[in-house]
Amino acid sequence: MSIRRLPILLLLLAGTAASGAPAPWYWWTSKVDGARGCMQTSPGPGWSQEPMAFKDARCRIRLAPR
Repeated sequence: MSIRRLPILLLLLAGTAASGAPAPWYWWTSKVDGARGCMQTSPGPGWSQEPMAFKDARCRIRLAPR
């Protein structure tokens, strides 16, 4: 391997390591009956996301604000 390719390889490896964070979890509230669910993505247009983000699937461990 050429010494000139080493900086490019290091930049590519650093970029992949920086993007490995898991997605946050949110409480979603139904607009129809007020039911709540802890999910990472929207369950559909009839749901609204609460603003607090969580680390776990039970929505108990809050994420620190960034």
